[in-house]
Amino acid sequence: MKMDARKQAFFSDIKPACALRGHWVSFCLVDELGVGGAYGGLPYTIHDSAGQEYKGRLNGEGFAKLSNIYCGPVVLVFDEPYSGVEQPYKYLRGRSAYKLPITELQRRAEQTRFAAYDGRRTEGNPAQQKASHFYQVEVRDLVRHAAHLPPIEQRAHQPRRHALKMLADLGFGPPETTLAGIVLFPNSHTALEVRPLRALRPMLSTEDSFCALNLYQLALMATLSYCNFGQEPPQQPQEEVHFPLDPSVGHFFAEKLSGYHEAWRVDSEEQQRFYPIYEEVPYSRRFEILPFDPVLYPKNRPDLGDKQEHPASLHFFDDEAFGTDTQAFISHHDEVILIAVRGTASAADGLRDANAHQVAFAEGVGKAHEGFYQAYRAMRDFVLHYLTQFHIGQRIVICGHSLGGAIALLLAEGLRRIPDQNYNILLYTYGAPRAADSEFTAGASTLVHHRIVNHNDPVPSVPAPWMNTTAKLWVPGAVTLFSAPAPGGLLFAAGLVRFGGNPYEHHGEQYHFMPITLADGTHSSVLWQPGCESIQEAGCNRALQLSGDMPERDNLLKQLFQASQHFMTASYIPAAWATLRRWQQTQESNGPLVTPREFELLDRALESMREQLRNKRRELTRLKAANDRGYEHNEALNAEIDRLHSSRERLATLRWRRLEARDVYGSHAHGAHLATSLKRWFSHRENRELSQVARIPPALDNDRGRAHTLDIDSIV
Repeated sequence: MKMDARKQAFFSDIKPACALRGHWVSFCLVDELGVGGAYGGLPYTIHDSAGQEYKGRLNGEGFAKLSNIYCGPVVLVFDEPYSGVEQPYKYLRGRSAYKLPITELQRRAEQTRFAAYDGRRTEGNPAQQKASHFYQVEVRDLVRHAAHLPPIEQRAHQPRRHALKMLADLGFGPPETTLAGIVLFPNSHTALEVRPLRALRPMLSTEDSFCALNLYQLALMATLSYCNFGQEPPQQPQEEVHFPLDPSVGHFFAEKLSGYHEAWRVDSEEQQRFYPIYEEVPYSRRFEILPFDPVLYPKNRPDLGDKQEHPASLHFFDDEAFGTDTQAFISHHDEVILIAVRGTASAADGLRDANAHQVAFAEGVGKAHEGFYQAYRAMRDFVLHYLTQFHIGQRIVICGHSLGGAIALLLAEGLRRIPDQNYNILLYTYGAPRAADSEFTAGASTLVHHRIVNHNDPVPSVPAPWMNTTAKLWVPGAVTLFSAPAPGGLLFAAGLVRFGGNPYEHHGEQYHFMPITLADGTHSSVLWQPGCESIQEAGCNRALQLSGDMPERDNLLKQLFQASQHFMTASYIPAAWATLRRWQQTQESNGPLVTPREFELLDRALESMREQLRNKRRELTRLKAANDRGYEHNEALNAEIDRLHSSRERLATLRWRRLEARDVYGSHAHGAHLATSLKRWFSHRENRELSQVARIPPALDNDRGRAHTLDIDSIV
């Protein structure tokens, strides 16, 4: 009978003519050093060529042998769900939205580490010498549902995927239609090197207090918000999605960082490399881009049409089609929910005749800029939908540049005001215009907001009262910072003098990049809190360089919003990087935050500004009889002169201030991972600046970047 069977063709349409037992297969799971202890006791399932299923566990060294199996290849899977109580795995498997099919294999792989610090595959695994077959595999090769796992990395020893397909086509192996598992060949030993499941995530401090780490990191994230999400296909995906576009939000988080690759491009025109400081974490603790799997998640089904959910619709808000042109992205891990708001990137010369009207801030108190408020309301439901599903008490960190900073402020206060939610919000903005009136600012006093202003960025000086009035409040007489007096006008209307109603007013603690020239002629800056408005308002004068009375509105605004110090890639990011390096060096050396020479230069500039304000006060006093508003101007000048005196005293304290690690790194100051993260960051030549104070990297000719334009109609 047995001989007759052997004379038949081995394969029929779907099965062997005769299934013979008595064969064996052995295999082991090892890490990149050839050690299998991390996978000891792991449950596995094997399907042989006759469709028989075998279950077992690896021994303590990650090895297993199966005897007396049917003749032919077998399919090996490690699909046992994680059943423990360790976080975050238990939460991720059981959360209400997008429950993840985390397996015990995934949890084990997340506990292993790369042999190379940069995650590149290594050659010469000791287990290879003891095996008939050697494959470099990833968790997604061995499990059934893999949409939540990172893409496959390039490998020299790839498992034979075609063998798995052949078995499925012939009807062998497991009955599932989805191809899953690794094919092992009989009567031989196979070693499987499992790639560690580790990821990189940008370090963010969760403390209220300002730190140089967040200053730099969130400048990069705010700039990244100008990129597209980069999903392919962008709409109506059918089975899977990819993120090939670099740079893009999806590529940054789902491709680069999930695959343990350091990303640095946050602007499509960027050439200089500014790397975030990354911490290495188990894959499940990365900044998450949610999976797309229509089989597991009914929300992902293509037949839902416009109601279909996919990563782009969950993480990326783009309101271009509805008129506000607001853009933002959101992602999270177990400690932080990150929201970055772009605002508009429309051309600055697309001007229409509009005014800075104020409307009631319905979620709280006071009034807000109508255009900013409309943009905030457009994205509010998008953010709340995400928070409802994934907020479990994390710190909500919000950032934004320019118009995006103004929208981010309204969003932060709107979220803070939601009853019974107790959202814990931390806000950093860069070059943001005024978003609301003084009543709003007072009502939002407990919102933690660190507001960053680059030296001569004019945008924080708007909207100003003259943008909503016909009165000409341009006061002749120049007061320009760090330059000799020249014909022109100090724009008191932008900040020092306001008339009628509750004025627009900035919210948050202002941190100002004050420029300095180092001994060798290169440029740097000192970040400090001046506590006065003249320095900020002088940015308008410096940008405009105009003389006489009120210029034509269009020409003024075009010139105002093309000022180079408003750009992120060429201005804010380099200044933030230089501040981080300066603070690192100061903290390490226990030296002062400014040198005596730097203090002398900065103090001289402040005294010059104070003297010019005194001269303006004397001039207005002489002209009081002819100027019915001279008294109001004098009052504003007196108050500002007093504030400048306080600013000089604040500057003086920088000579004695000693920084602590918490000033630089916030909540990460004493973390066990900080040293490793900094070692990785300093491995890049751009970050090994050894001068006493870090120089600001000069912008390249075409390094202005996309992250700088502003639609004036959204402001005035």
